[in-house]
Amino acid sequence: MTTRTLIRGGLVITAADELHADVLIEDGRVAALAATGSAAAASWTADRTIDAAGKYVIPGGVDVHTHMELPFGGTSASDTFETGTRAAAWGGTTTIVDFAVQSTGRSLREGLDAWYAKADGNCAVDYGFHMILSDVNEHTLKEMDLLVEEGVTSFKLFMAYPGVFYSDDGQILRAMQHGAANGGLIMMHAENGIAIDVLVEQALARGETDPRHHGEVRKVLLEAEATHRAIQLARVAGSPLYVVHVSAEEAVAELAAARDKGLPVFGETCPQYLFLSTDNLAEPDFQGAKYVCSTPLRPREHQAALWRGLRTNDLQVVSTDHCPFCFRGQKELGRGDFSKIPNGLPGVENRMDLLHQAVLDGHISRRRWIEIACATPARMFGMYPRKGTIAPGSDADIVLYDPHAEQVISAETHHMNVDYSAYEGKRVTGRVETVLSRGETVIDARQYTGRAGHGTFVHRSTCQYL
Repeated sequence: MTTRTLIRGGLVITAADELHADVLIEDGRVAALAATGSAAAASWTADRTIDAAGKYVIPGGVDVHTHMELPFGGTSASDTFETGTRAAAWGGTTTIVDFAVQSTGRSLREGLDAWYAKADGNCAVDYGFHMILSDVNEHTLKEMDLLVEEGVTSFKLFMAYPGVFYSDDGQILRAMQHGAANGGLIMMHAENGIAIDVLVEQALARGETDPRHHGEVRKVLLEAEATHRAIQLARVAGSPLYVVHVSAEEAVAELAAARDKGLPVFGETCPQYLFLSTDNLAEPDFQGAKYVCSTPLRPREHQAALWRGLRTNDLQVVSTDHCPFCFRGQKELGRGDFSKIPNGLPGVENRMDLLHQAVLDGHISRRRWIEIACATPARMFGMYPRKGTIAPGSDADIVLYDPHAEQVISAETHHMNVDYSAYEGKRVTGRVETVLSRGETVIDARQYTGRAGHGTFVHRSTCQYL
């Protein structure tokens, strides 16, 4: 039995267009758009009509960098796939791509199956996986081909975290060569982890144990150097490269220089680098621990370069790197030793609102908001136009957004399973009102109507920019 939903009278905003249009949904997909008041739109009938007058009608957000239930530093991220995807929906995000982890000495298959088991039947919105490569060898390189066929088409490597996720330049080169052959996109955590470990050891020996030293030892130059090195390795391998969570002006400059040469090099930043700074890391009474993440927060003056990179398309995507740890009992593991503070911030619920505030603040346009938060992430990771836009044939992942509603971001009202907000007390204008995932209502006029198990695995094609 066909079910039809009609969204009437809103301003439809995609990366390409803004138009006052009605949207007809049939069986979970967008069936048609027509100008509001046109004869075509007037002729449509539906089982359910949603009045979007005065609202934006936007594609559901696509957050391609989350870590639900990630084991790290002797604990685990506090959001499960159920709580994390529910919070994502509250924030207007209808697709996440999380990271499955290969344990050293184990197969990619084993790691991926463990993440399928965590997510399957538990997600409120759709999800996909990237694969973290912790152990590059002949066997795991062969496995990469099988994962690409399975719709896991991106692979993350770390130049940081020696002894945990770290790969050396030879392993990175081999993985990049393999990605160049099978179409897999290599994602890079670009920080010189070997050098950082030396600086951590020296800082602790001097008695510098507070959270602010986390940012001081993970130096800007060591992010820029690793970004440069990753780009050169990708050039040697003939491989595209996607650098995650870019935080520093000097790293943006490396990406821009590579892109000026026409190289297939891409960059992502996150809201924490756009809105927070080392001032937060320096908050007294160990409160700075709430803001420990890697790459670290930078001095405020780096923000202008990140916004400029987003405007010039030297940075293409804003994801959250959502990896929440509660302040009590988790972040507190690092009292007296900043190197033991679990790295990560909560944010999957805040991204769309913070970026809308950036529109109001004059940093980006409305269409660029949708481009960096919905369309480009979907294209970058092989999900477009099924995800990331509102067009005939697309999944009906649609958000009704009230651009005038005011809210104060707070742990008291958020839905992430974490005991603090990184943006506590921040006033923003704009708020998610209603969210549809594949035509099914997940948030209905600020009421949660979704369910665990609605979200399904997204089989991704390879990067659509190559």
